[in-house]
Amino acid sequence: MNNSVINTARLLSAGLRALLVLTVVTGILYPLAITGVAQGIFPGKANGSQIKADGKVVGSLLIGQAYNLPLKKGQETPEPDLKWFQGRPQNGLGTNTVNTRYKLILSGATNRSGDNADLIKWVKAAKAAVIKDNSTADYKVKPSQVPADAVTSSGSGLDPDISPDYAGIQVHRIAERNGLSVAQVHKLVDEHTDGRILGFMGEPTVNVLELNIALKELVARHEPSSTPS
Repeated sequence: MNNSVINTARLLSAGLRALLVLTVVTGILYPLAITGVAQGIFPGKANGSQIKADGKVVGSLLIGQAYNLPLKKGQETPEPDLKWFQGRPQNGLGTNTVNTRYKLILSGATNRSGDNADLIKWVKAAKAAVIKDNSTADYKVKPSQVPADAVTSSGSGLDPDISPDYAGIQVHRIAERNGLSVAQVHKLVDEHTDGRILGFMGEPTVNVLELNIALKELVARHEPSSTPS
C-alpha cells in the first residue's frame, strides 16, 4: 500500500514537473523567441503590415477599405466617394450582404453559385454602376472593359488589391474629379502596380490604400498655394 502511494506521488510529481517545463518552454520561451526573430527580421509583417500617412496608421496592406461618402439618412449602403480609387465590392453586391462596410468582424464569401439569380442581378447592377461612375465627358467605359474584380468580391470580402485593368478604367474619373491630367494618374497607377510573384506566380495587382495615399499627396502638390506671393 505504501509503495503504491509512493509510486503515485512520484508519477504526479514527474507529471507536474513536465507540465511546468513544457509550459515555460512552449508557452513563454518559444513565443518570445519567435516574436523576437519576427520583430528583428520582418518587423513590418509582424506588426500587421501597417501603412502610415501623416505620421498615423491608416490601415494595413492586407485589409481592404471602403472609400465612401458619409451615410445619409435613410440609406442602407453609403455612396462611393468617387474622387478616390475604389476597391473590389465588399462581400455581396446588394444591400443584404455579409459585409457592407468592410467591418473587420465580418469576413467570408456569399457562397452563391455562378447561376444564382441574386448573384447575377448583383453583378449586372455592379457592372452598370462601374460603367456609369467611371465614364466621363471624354471617356466612355465599354462593358467589355469591366474586369471581374470590379463586380465581384474576393473570398474574404476584404481584398486590399485590384487589377491594373480595374485601376485603369478609373483613371479618367480620378483625373477629372481631382483636377489632374490623365497622364499623371496613369503614371501613379503604373508606379503602384506590383508584378507577378517571382515573375510568374499570380497576377499583377494594385494596392488601393497605397494608391489613394499617393493620390492624396499628388493632389496636395498640385493645389494652388493659399499664400499670396
